[in-house]
Amino acid sequence: MRPPIDNGTVLIIGAAGGIGRELARLLSPRVRTLVLVAREVEALKALREELLLRNPTLGVMLRACRLDDPGAVDDLFAHLERHYVRVDVLINNADHSSSGLYAEERWKRIEELVHANVLAPAMLTHRLLGPMLERGRGGILTIGSGAARLFLPGAVTFAATQRFLDGFSESLRLEVKDAGIPVTFVAAGPLALEPALDEEVTPFFELSLRQCARESLAGFERGEALVYPGLGHRWMMRLLRLLPRSFKRGLGRLALGGLRRKLLLSPSGPGTHEPPRPVLLAQGEPSSAT
Repeated sequence: MRPPIDNGTVLIIGAAGGIGRELARLLSPRVRTLVLVAREVEALKALREELLLRNPTLGVMLRACRLDDPGAVDDLFAHLERHYVRVDVLINNADHSSSGLYAEERWKRIEELVHANVLAPAMLTHRLLGPMLERGRGGILTIGSGAARLFLPGAVTFAATQRFLDGFSESLRLEVKDAGIPVTFVAAGPLALEPALDEEVTPFFELSLRQCARESLAGFERGEALVYPGLGHRWMMRLLRLLPRSFKRGLGRLALGGLRRKLLLSPSGPGTHEPPRPVLLAQGEPSSAT
């Protein structure tokens, strides 16, 4: 069954940038109302103006919500209930990532990442799934990363959260399949940030944000369980599924060696913390490493 997008209400988490912003642009001509959520409302105002300029009759609600704060998620739902907003489709755009050796990460940062990428999507889905089942219509699209299929030294917690999102979506899909609620997980690859980062090496199979959003939405509407946006990324991920774990560990060791060389060559040296830098992953907003 197709998700009830047309003339429906869609809640997009992490809508200020990245895939979330592109999904808002793609959905705006079709939906009745968009509920756009980001860490700061100011980051959403320009997008609202752009969407209303193209679609003057579109309803657009902006809300600030820090996904690493459970109380803020409760406040978001309280606001929706006060304004009688009934969400037809939830887009979980997990947007927190970090890089660095696990032993050197600050625990607070690890905790924030787990809250944002695991607890918040689980809570959002739990709060909205019951009403969807009662109405017999709804849909849940979770934007994640191909890291769910990889062993990633230097991004240990992030990779673990992506495995949760993958397993969570696949298992939930089986529970609600007969109820006609499509559940899709998008395992995106390297994305082209706008603007590009200085001195960044362009990743293999890099995909534009707009194309990633377009393919994600198309897969969701086809009712696919798992979407790999981009032809090259899709074939690479399918190939990885056929390879033994020992081979994947070898790839992880190569990545770890590169990370350690980078830390040794860093002016700050290993064991110290550089200024935060955005991470090129499937996120709604570029997130810092601290």
